Amino acid sequence: MRPLVVFLLAGALLAGTLSSSEPKFISLWPGAAPGSEGWKYEEWERVGPQDDIKRIHNVTRPTLTIYLPNSSVATGTAVVVAPGGGFRYLAFNHEGTDVAEWLNSLGVAAFVLKYRVARTSEASEKDTPTREEIKNVIPFAVADGQQAIRIVRSHCADWGIAKDRIGILGFSAGGNVAASVALHHDAESRPNFAAPIYPGTPEDVTPSPDAPPIFLVHADDDKTVAPIDHSIRLYEAWKKAGIPAEIHIYSRGGHGFGMRKKGLPVDTWTDRFRDWLAVQGLLQPAK
Repeated sequence: MRPLVVFLLAGALLAGTLSSSEPKFISLWPGAAPGSEGWKYEEWERVGPQDDIKRIHNVTRPTLTIYLPNSSVATGTAVVVAPGGGFRYLAFNHEGTDVAEWLNSLGVAAFVLKYRVARTSEASEKDTPTREEIKNVIPFAVADGQQAIRIVRSHCADWGIAKDRIGILGFSAGGNVAASVALHHDAESRPNFAAPIYPGTPEDVTPSPDAPPIFLVHADDDKTVAPIDHSIRLYEAWKKAGIPAEIHIYSRGGHGFGMRKKGLPVDTWTDRFRDWLAVQGLLQPAK
């Protein structure tokens, strides 16, 4: 399935001016993203020879790639999808476009978020950013997540979405973005639900009274985001605040499984997420 696209130019949505066969995306910000106006390096990408994962590096101009479901199955629910990659790159297909296509099969609109990450040299990609560089880029990535919710909510009428059915789903570093947006938002950037999958988490996980319901997945043998206390802390904080939360911890699955089948029980996490969406009433057409 090819994403349906719209371009945002000079603040105007030019829906319907492009053919549906073209790749379509929308810029998050009208010009240079705030706070990183001085970033002049070039975006680049690579595909892993062993895993076929498309990794996008050096994102300086955040975008949303738009996937709209067939109108015959559309529910009015939407999800912003934030791929992972340790804030060094974005695993754009593995934890992004593949997820969007699956959500479309459920009648859910999906918006794959290309958020800002720390600089990585194309000449020597193993020269990874420092901890300080990664720490410094996280607020920009979170701001992009908040802006993504605002953009989707402001164009609900254009995309057949209900304003109170917009969620955010993220993996690993993208799970950090999803959790952070659930924790910190204003009225327009508040997601109606959040699903951090094997997330790294902010230091402070105290939800505000208006924090949305949350769905969490982690593998007990995750060696990258370890220990699984990252997800457990979020779950316990939500429960303490009396906000609906659900967590699934699988004995095996490692890190970064995304949508890929590993012949393990963790393969069924998408079924559990679908069930959770259904219980929330998000897979029935919006009234």
